[in-house]
Amino acid sequence: MIDLFCGAGGCSVGYARAGFDVLGVDHVRQPEYPFDFVQADAMTYPLEGAEIVAASPPCKRFTPLAHRHRSLRLFDHDDLLTPTLARLRASGLPFVVENVPGSPMPDDAVLVCGSAFELRVRRHRLFASNLPIVGTTCRHDEQGEVVGVYGTGGAWDRTNHPGGGGRKVAGVDAAAALGVDWTADQRRLSQMIPPAYTEWIGRQLYAMVAV
Repeated sequence: MIDLFCGAGGCSVGYARAGFDVLGVDHVRQPEYPFDFVQADAMTYPLEGAEIVAASPPCKRFTPLAHRHRSLRLFDHDDLLTPTLARLRASGLPFVVENVPGSPMPDDAVLVCGSAFELRVRRHRLFASNLPIVGTTCRHDEQGEVVGVYGTGGAWDRTNHPGGGGRKVAGVDAAAALGVDWTADQRRLSQMIPPAYTEWIGRQLYAMVAV
């Protein structure tokens, strides 16, 4: 699997747990990334040799924060999701793409929630694939205190937003809330997908790709 826009490896770790050998690609150096890594432009990195491609294009322009605080100018960020989807469809390879609710994902995208894995975050995310996949059922009522991993952490937000507000945490507490054990870098954790999400999706994909 080639994992485009891999960041520090939240998605990659989940896909590896599901059985894939993962190569990460990101334009930013990722010193704590736990697998083979290439620093390159994910929009142009060659896909030859991959059996399946995963991608998590940056999503800042589609987040609730972009709509609530227009002064942050998050809408100025490029839409990399739309061209990534077009490129992967044209490749003919099996693929899976992750992004936030509210982004221009395909209509058949499925939702995954941290409450389904007994995590302390909700962090709703959408996954879309050209293979059939199933999302999770939210279990908010069973989750207990919800925490948020975003920004620098440490402040209190009295509103539990559906995507995972609540008491903001940072560092080792944020890593534990996400189910991460290889980094406590808040800058990376604030953007990271919990590995449990992609292990769930990845096991479904592996069963189809590995036959």
